[in-house]
Amino acid sequence: MVNAIDPADSTKQAWWEIPGGGMDPGESSEQAAAREIYEETGIGDFEMGPCVWTQQVQFTFAGIYFDSDERIHVAHCDGGEYNPQGLEFLEALAFKGAKWWDVDELLASDVPVLPPRLREFLPALAAGELPDPPLDIS
Repeated sequence: MVNAIDPADSTKQAWWEIPGGGMDPGESSEQAAAREIYEETGIGDFEMGPCVWTQQVQFTFAGIYFDSDERIHVAHCDGGEYNPQGLEFLEALAFKGAKWWDVDELLASDVPVLPPRLREFLPALAAGELPDPPLDIS
């Protein structure tokens, strides 16, 4: 997970998030998820899995309002070092590092996470239970 802050709002608490972002024209959600993993973490050796969750979210980041329909895919890899390969300007200001979390460690922590309901739905994914169709976690 990537540790982030809002570079335009020092009153917001830092959070941990899964890699992700917008889709480029002509991209599928699977292609966008793979691109975002590489851009935001530098990890390129992974197996992209299916979309498992969807969510509709509104938020303000860096003074910009977002209204986003998100598709969240599961991906599998054997680890890797955090070495972003194409952060946008605001991401470079916001991202403060990354960490591999053990599921139990994440569940026991109280750090803010994105998606907000990650702790609720992550154990099933970690156990290999992939919902079909994707679950709406909004």
